[in-house]
Amino acid sequence: MEGDPRVIRVVLQDRWAPPRAKGLLDVDPRVRTLLKILLSYPEVRHVLPREVSLDPDAQPNVIETVGKFIGRQRWLVKRVDIN
Repeated sequence: MEGDPRVIRVVLQDRWAPPRAKGLLDVDPRVRTLLKILLSYPEVRHVLPREVSLDPDAQPNVIETVGKFIGRQRWLVKRVDIN
């Protein structure tokens, strides 16, 4: 694989944003379930508190699907930015 990874940046609801909470790595059961789902995508390289990194050659439809899925978690997310 060559090139820079694709990144989905997440703007979290205040309750979930670091340093108050651990964002996408929080221990809340709902966040843990979301993390498990994200990591089930083979294109996902790693997850940080405010971003998801995907392989550089990840298909645009996969990136869009993951971004939309994260964005539907309104209890956790304010906005999703795909780079």
